[in-house]
Amino acid sequence: MSIAFKDVNYIYSPDMPYAFKALSDINFELPEKKIIGVIGHTGSGKSTLIQHLNALLLPSSGEVIVDEFTVKSEKNKNLKQLRKKVGLVFQFSEYQLFEETILKDVAFGPKNFGASVSEAEASAKEALKLVGIDKSYYERSPLDLSGGQKRRVAIAGILAMKPDIIVLDEPTAGLDPHGAREMIRLFQKLNQENGTSIIIVCHDNEIVYRYCDYALVMNKGELVYQGSSKELFENESNREKFNLLAPNVIEFQKQLKENGFNLKENYEDMESLVKAVAKELK
Repeated sequence: MSIAFKDVNYIYSPDMPYAFKALSDINFELPEKKIIGVIGHTGSGKSTLIQHLNALLLPSSGEVIVDEFTVKSEKNKNLKQLRKKVGLVFQFSEYQLFEETILKDVAFGPKNFGASVSEAEASAKEALKLVGIDKSYYERSPLDLSGGQKRRVAIAGILAMKPDIIVLDEPTAGLDPHGAREMIRLFQKLNQENGTSIIIVCHDNEIVYRYCDYALVMNKGELVYQGSSKELFENESNREKFNLLAPNVIEFQKQLKENGFNLKENYEDMESLVKAVAKELK
């Protein structure tokens, strides 16, 4: 499914004294069936950008194209079908949970798009299993869960609708390191096995470098970089230009080489780097 922004601008509270331009002349076309990382400092426009993908926000000018759908500033048709194709998980997942039980909450989306009760519950159970929520939790209130569990249930609610594109705003927030890795690997699996496009807003450069094929960098409402995530972080001039910290694995490799280690390749994860160092020490 193709995604493109063409000359997109967005202004909060237009025609008011406190009007604020959050997006300025955004243009890009994303590769299909990839994992995309969206990064930038707080207030750079990341969350505003992704809310245009399923028309939660409409551009003040320009257009957003998602497959056969074109979203403009005026009233748009078929937004329900667009939102079935593009599932969005907010940063504060507790705002997405409202039903009396976890199972009902996750089944709500499929039912809203026409599935029978039994079909919706089957999809919900499958999605909850994927995110690691045990069936013993199904009849509990989602409001009784921990922050990390709420995040998993919110993601399950999107997975149950089987969208072509999944958009996630800080999906690993509230998860411990192990839980964060497991969640990212789930998105990898969905991408590799189902061809689902994954778009992740993330402050963790390690995740973007290791798991994302492509990256967008936002700064003060402008798109300042679009391209390979590997090129973004492995090129020191890029990191300096966009004020990005090097992922730990890149910084560690640099220090090892400066201290005489003969590393024959760039390693994308710390596990592979540690094995290479151990082999050389032997």
